[in-house]
Amino acid sequence: MSTFNAETAENLEDIEKQFAVVAVEQAETYWNLITKVPGSKLRLTKYDDEIYEAFQAHFPEFTDLEKLKKFSEDELKTKEAKERWRKFIVLFEKKIDDFNFGTLLRTDCTQEYGQFNTCFAVRIQFYAFEIARNKNGLNDWAVGN
Repeated sequence: MSTFNAETAENLEDIEKQFAVVAVEQAETYWNLITKVPGSKLRLTKYDDEIYEAFQAHFPEFTDLEKLKKFSEDELKTKEAKERWRKFIVLFEKKIDDFNFGTLLRTDCTQEYGQFNTCFAVRIQFYAFEIARNKNGLNDWAVGN
């Protein structure tokens, strides 16, 4: 019996499609939620306050609301950014289920999910941005849309 090694495994197209389907379903669920309930009234996890405080401490640039509203995918994907995010992500690996599961994140929260407004991120990155956006009322516009 062989053991599975994620480091050397090939990316199988069917597995990638299944991950994409789950990510899209999660995005649709979140969008449906924030179009019905103001984000400022939502809690996404029982760790929202801790995630928010850690996000502000590790990424002070996103305390600027304009930067929090709209960012570039490169701010998550460069070598330097990935190292900064690793240090943040590890804080929650024992607390947040599927903390590193792939999900879709809007790069501009003044728009709904779309082809040019969405990037692939891990779940804790999604939580960090969306909790911060919700706490600052940046998703409240979506109610009724």
